[in-house]
Order: sequence, then C-alpha cells, then structure tokens
Amino acid sequence: MRGVRKSFDGNEVLKGVDFDLRPGEVHALVGENGAGKSTLMNVLAGVHQPNAGTIEFDGRTGIVIPDEKSAQQLGISIVFQERSLFGHLSVAENIFAARQPNVLGHILRKELQTDARRSLERIKLDVDPGTPVEDLSPAQQQMVEVAKALSLEAKVIIFDEPTSSLTGKETQALFGVIRQLRSQGVGVIYISHRLEEIFQIADRVTVLKDGKWQGTTSVAETDTGDLVRRMVGRDLELRHNDAVAAHNPILLEVRGLSDLPSHSKALLKDVSFNARAGEIVGFAGLAGAGRTELALSIFGIRPRGGGEIYVSGRRVTVRSPAEAIAAGIGYAYEDRKEGGLFLDMSVAHNIAAAKLKRFGTWWLSEGRQSAVAAELQESLRIACRNTSQSVQSLSGGNQQKVVLAKWLLANPKVLIVDEPTRGVDVGAKAEVHNLLYRLSRGGAAVIVISSDLPEILAVSDRIYIMREGRITGELNRTEATEENVMRLASLTLPTPV
Repeated sequence: MRGVRKSFDGNEVLKGVDFDLRPGEVHALVGENGAGKSTLMNVLAGVHQPNAGTIEFDGRTGIVIPDEKSAQQLGISIVFQERSLFGHLSVAENIFAARQPNVLGHILRKELQTDARRSLERIKLDVDPGTPVEDLSPAQQQMVEVAKALSLEAKVIIFDEPTSSLTGKETQALFGVIRQLRSQGVGVIYISHRLEEIFQIADRVTVLKDGKWQGTTSVAETDTGDLVRRMVGRDLELRHNDAVAAHNPILLEVRGLSDLPSHSKALLKDVSFNARAGEIVGFAGLAGAGRTELALSIFGIRPRGGGEIYVSGRRVTVRSPAEAIAAGIGYAYEDRKEGGLFLDMSVAHNIAAAKLKRFGTWWLSEGRQSAVAAELQESLRIACRNTSQSVQSLSGGNQQKVVLAKWLLANPKVLIVDEPTRGVDVGAKAEVHNLLYRLSRGGAAVIVISSDLPEILAVSDRIYIMREGRITGELNRTEATEENVMRLASLTLPTPV
C-alpha cells in the first residue's frame, strides 16, 4: 500500500500511509485510537475506498478492491474487532455464511458440519458446530470469527484486536494458529493495543499517529518505550510508586461473602478482604475465578447467600445498585456499552447519571449538567466536540473516561472498576490509570479487576488472587510478580467435604 489517503466528511483520517507485508510474516500495526489503523485495514479489506494511493497484491499492480467479497476473492480476509456474527444461526452457518456447501440450492448439512468441525479443530475450539452463536461466550464468539477467516484459505489475514475478549489460554491458542499460518507462507497483519503481544508474535511493527506513518522496524530492534513514544509523542509513566500508609482507615470490608447454594451459577465461597482509603486494590485470577461475580454481589446485582459488607466500619445492607450507591459504593461495569453507559444519550447526561439530585428535584437543569460535564471533559481530556455529543460516537478510551467522570462526580467512598482499559489504546490506558490514581489518592478505595496481568501489577498497591470463587492469596507491591500471581491463580484447591 503506497500513499494511501482516506477522508470522511472532509476529515482526513489517512495521510499518505505506506504499508507492506511479506509472505510468512506477522506484521503488527499499532497506534492510539484514531491513528488510522482500522481505516487502513478496511481499505485493504474492501470496506472503504481510498481517496488516493495504490495497492499492489501478489505481484499485481494497480489493484482495486471495491468490496469485501472482492478482497476475499483476492485472498484477503479480516477478523474484525467488533464481532459480525448472526446470533440466531449456528456456529457452522456463521463460519460458512453465504458459502455453504449445497446442491441446487439445498444446503448439505452433514458436509457443512464436517467442514466447520475441521475449522474449529484448527483453533482448538471445543464447541458443537450446531450450537447457536448467541449461546457462546464472547471469547468463544471471537474464536468463531477466527475460524471463519481461516476457512477462506486466505493469503493475507488481518486480525483487528483479536484477543480483547480472550483469556490467556485462548490467546496462546490463537498465537499457535498464527504461527502455523506463518509457517505456511500466509501473511498476517496484527493490530493490538497490548504491546506485550507484539513482542510475542510479530516480526515487524509499523506505528501510525494521527493518520501518518511513524516508522516500520523489526520487533527485535525496538522496545515498548520506543513504540509508546512514536504512538503518543511523549513518554508515559505507567506506574505509581508512592506507598499507601498501612494505617489508613479501612473503607470497605467484606466478611465471608458466599453465593446462595440454590443459585444456578453458585461460585463464591467465604470471600473476605478489605480496601483502605487512598489504596488501589487489584483482583487477579484466571477466567471464571469469580472476580466479576464478587463485584456484582457487592454492588447488589447478584443475590448473596451469606456474608457481611462494611463501609467505613458500618455494616450496610446492599440488595440493589441504588442501595450500594447510597452506601458509598460505585461500580464501573466490565462491558461499558452494556452496563456502564446510555449510548444514545449525551456525554453530559451520562456524566450526570449517578448524581441526578445535584441537578434538580422536580426537573433537571440542562445548563448545570452541561457546565459540570464541560469541567470534567476538560480536566479528563475527553475528546468530543462538546458535551451534547452522543456518547456512542466516542472512541472506546473516551467512553471509558465518561464512565469514570460519572463516578468522579458521584464521589463514592469505594469504586470498583471491572476491566477498566479493555479495548483502549496505550495513551488512553495511561490516562485511565491516572484517573484511578487520582480517585484513590483523593481518599477513595479503588478496586480494580482486570484480566490484563501487567495492568494489575502496574496500578495496584495490593493484589488479591482468586480461583474457583475463593481468595487464594494476597500480595503487596513488593511481592507481586507475574510468577507469584500465576502460582496463586493456579493453586489446586481442596475438595469440600
């Protein structure tokens, strides 16, 4: 790709970008949200048409790719960041959508199932090809997207944030597939905000910033600091080193929290922990360890079978989110689009949502909401035209800032944040971490749940590790290493008598 330019409504997103890919290579593409990575790949995949520039493919020059089907016919396949599956159709039907084996329009179901099972085996995904996609977990759905791309037998496969919803084990399985593709001469383009993945899987890396090419280099000849500087134009401090005083008052104490035995997904067993004022407490563990279930129970969404919750030394009754907020507990959901934001509402209305009484009793003052939201927009550097802009039109990183702005305004004593930087770029990640630091050092107790182990190690003053609904260990900052966390996360627990 040479000199590629692309504009939307007069806004130039790609500004003369060059990019090349070799057979049997994994070429990473990195940059902040809005840098142009996905747009560049959408041009290659036939989703967008460039305003200028040329494409050469497999020795052919002046290639025009008018649509996705044309790209697939050339041998170019893309695994999109946002899943594009049909929930009510089966896994097999999704993998071979519009390409089902048939005779005179009659789908050969047995052959379809066999072909799908072969694709699933390549990525080690153990699901029945006849299962409706809507019954799968987000991680399993992402792997179905990968199987769909592999089924096309492409010469070039583009992975756009493929591991954002995968566990560590699933990520390594995907990397195994990518290495296999590389050995077969397939060219792989890999987009990820997780820079540690780039050094695990890629041969070369290209950096984009504000739609411009910032350089291409061998992965062996660069490091994280160099990539970050090229991506954001400045050095970022990703870890705070000041210690929290051990005598700070305990703001949240949970004693013996357990699920109802009759709960269809009972998991939590006698969980006890605490969080102090001014402290960031991390929760680590493998998928299914019970971290999110614990947060939902504390916030009153998930029914509890036993246990007590204390805020500032006072026992509180929490049977609903309203009671949790009244007790001084806030919760930023794992999926901000599903549970953290009103997507069709404005930035201002979203920020005001957790503290509506501040803006009126009988009616809400739009002016006061806008004024407060504008102050938070400026202080948190939320990139939007104005606070009346719909929140669904913002990037993932800026949506997450809106979620945190809402809780800054509500000023809870305890804030639980679940996967706070999932799907955001490295620059936005550093800013979100700084917001969590600002909240904690302002006197709140902040609890961070994350499947990104480097993130947990970077932000936490203490770390609790969970496995199978129980806490298996606690580490302070000096004790916390990836090896120690994973050892505790993998402990074999005694079988209850």
